[in-house]
Amino acid sequence: MTTDNVNSASTNKNQSGEPVIRVNHVSRWFGNVVSVSDVTFDIRPGITGLLGPNGAGKTTLLRMITGLAAVSDGSITVFGESARENSELYRRIGVMSEHETVYQFMKGRDFVKMMGSLRGVRNLDVAADRAINLVDLASAAMRPMGTYSRGMRQRMRLAATLVHDPEILILDEPLNGADPRQRVHFQKLLRQFADQGRTVVLSSHILEEVEQLADTVLLIVNGKLAASGDFHAIRAALDERPYHVRVIADSPRELASALVKLESVEAVNIDPDGALVVLSKNVRDLQIELPRLAQTASIRVRRVEPLDDSLESVFGYLVER
Repeated sequence: MTTDNVNSASTNKNQSGEPVIRVNHVSRWFGNVVSVSDVTFDIRPGITGLLGPNGAGKTTLLRMITGLAAVSDGSITVFGESARENSELYRRIGVMSEHETVYQFMKGRDFVKMMGSLRGVRNLDVAADRAINLVDLASAAMRPMGTYSRGMRQRMRLAATLVHDPEILILDEPLNGADPRQRVHFQKLLRQFADQGRTVVLSSHILEEVEQLADTVLLIVNGKLAASGDFHAIRAALDERPYHVRVIADSPRELASALVKLESVEAVNIDPDGALVVLSKNVRDLQIELPRLAQTASIRVRRVEPLDDSLESVFGYLVER
């Protein structure tokens, strides 16, 4: 696979780092049900990951950002304009929804061309071939989409999203059904788009992949913005919850007895395999004290690893609050 043939027409668009999308005190309700409640954030060029459980309000937010749904309160601007009923702005945005919306009988290339035609793309044949090459499906372009695997259908849908060379990509659960090789290719492609100065908003429940891809993370819980920023910075700010650190050492019980005396340690548990799980609210102090303690007691520490320094642990903690 190769992504070297990414069209450079959009390269260096909005390299200033100014907000491309501004969400200002936005709420959306359906009758008595509040789907999104007073959410404010900016999205700049690069890759932004939108995370949250089912029903958190992520898809509603994406629909409002793309102009497919109206806000009940507040405002959303894209490139300084309202996206609602703004046909000129639609041509600058590529949207890939979570739901598979393809015609099973239609050939992949025809599907991509149809989506390009709806976007007013000139030189449809050239544009369609470029987009299909980007997702590495040229060999299957003339097959009916009903013969594709789910991962292939997702990739052809992505080609249809890219056919008009958009400056903004809004992708809702785009990796569903993709195999590991396809995921790696997808990640490289998105990173190239971001490096060109484009804006990518990626909604996904696959936390590890968002962690690897996203420059910024937005966590939506119960229709509210629970946290935003770099996921490591978010995790570091949650000092009220102890970190879990796994320690493998030659004399686990002796080391555990010494560790519980430290101010940085709240509790120590010993797993059945002999590994220690240390709970600490001050993991920096623990990182300094643990080697000293082990050296003084002549205990060999073989491995130290954080158990919850990940997007999944941050997200889980915020959902539980």
